Amino acid sequence: MDTYTSQEVTKERALLVGISSIPQLTRPVVEEYLDELELLADTAGAEVVSRVIQERKQKDPAWFLGRGKVEEMEHLVKGGSIDIVIFDDDLSPVQARNLERVFGCKVLDRTELILQIFAIRAQSAQAKMQVELAQLEYLLPRLTRLWTHLSKQKGGIGTKGPGETQIETDRRLVRKRISFLKRKLGDVALQHATQTKERGKIPRVALVGYTNAGKSTLMNRLCPDTGAYAEDRLFATLDTKTRRLQLKINKVVLLSDTVGFIRKLPHRLVESFRSTLDEVLQADFLLHVIDASHEGFEEQMRIVTGTLQEIGVEHGNIINVFNKVDAVKDKEALRSLRLKYPEALFVSAKRGINLMLLKDAIGDYVSRDYRLRTLKTHVSNYKLIGYLYDNAEVIGKKHVNEDVILKYRAHYKNLKQIDARIAAAEKDSSHVA
Repeated sequence: MDTYTSQEVTKERALLVGISSIPQLTRPVVEEYLDELELLADTAGAEVVSRVIQERKQKDPAWFLGRGKVEEMEHLVKGGSIDIVIFDDDLSPVQARNLERVFGCKVLDRTELILQIFAIRAQSAQAKMQVELAQLEYLLPRLTRLWTHLSKQKGGIGTKGPGETQIETDRRLVRKRISFLKRKLGDVALQHATQTKERGKIPRVALVGYTNAGKSTLMNRLCPDTGAYAEDRLFATLDTKTRRLQLKINKVVLLSDTVGFIRKLPHRLVESFRSTLDEVLQADFLLHVIDASHEGFEEQMRIVTGTLQEIGVEHGNIINVFNKVDAVKDKEALRSLRLKYPEALFVSAKRGINLMLLKDAIGDYVSRDYRLRTLKTHVSNYKLIGYLYDNAEVIGKKHVNEDVILKYRAHYKNLKQIDARIAAAEKDSSHVA
């Protein structure tokens, strides 16, 4: 039993690699990038034991790094019992194959690592298919790496060797699986659109932000019945959750928690998760959750903004929500932040700080899309009066003889349904008269 447990907790020993190109990319910045890469590696289940940074203006097309640095790393990898080498940049299939041959261990780039984490974290059938699709599309041009054991088996002139035959067979299988997954995801998206059709009548708000900014924790605080998985790790959750958030009497929004963004988020993942990210596109406005305690929060903000533009968000209906204010040690820096972003909200989802202010801000933002109406009807029209109290925000009531005058507000999405109900009620009452 003890032997099994020790094997289970054994982690792969990882070496991280980054490139500094002055003046565009300084060494301290690359160190910060590798800090994030280390968090990604930890999330994937590896233990980082060393780092390598090379200053280089251009990447070598065959080795990514300089040949001398590769030889130096070969001794480091083999002498330090390294199981896996992880690069912070994307590697070409040729670079990855050459480096694996020299190091004698697995070589991953940033994209492959993120795809692996998504595969680990995916829970729902839809998320699993989305991740598999992204992995297969990434794998397709790299299949030669899987068949190096056949490289010495050559065919005659004008014929294909067994290795190439196997590669072509595998490529056909991968392409077939990609087509199948795309069809299935299309069916799921259509089914989801049908199931959520009624949601269009309720204002929608989506939480967006850099991964590990605290979106799921905030979601759980605002909607206690959510049960969104929250952990102090990157990409703690991939599946979108949507819950009703009650603001005031008959003022409700649908709040959605979405997958977090990250620097160099693989384009294949963005494409594969497009149906999930539709929650962001369909939202009336967004809550951009920002980790105020992170030193590089402004770069994270720019990355989130760029990703939103990439998926097609063109409006500016965004409220900046600086989270984790309780973790900001420099109070002067926090005061400066408030001055720089006067329209933003400063909260702590973990400690419940200023969450009522956030709910009020959401309510005020939603109110922009509310329209003020007045209805005069006979007091006997109690069903219509009750309907308005249940489906609108009644802000005034006045009796005039046998009539009642109601002043109410309703979201523009609901007005068509409310107007139809009023018209039907008035038609019925005229027939009775």
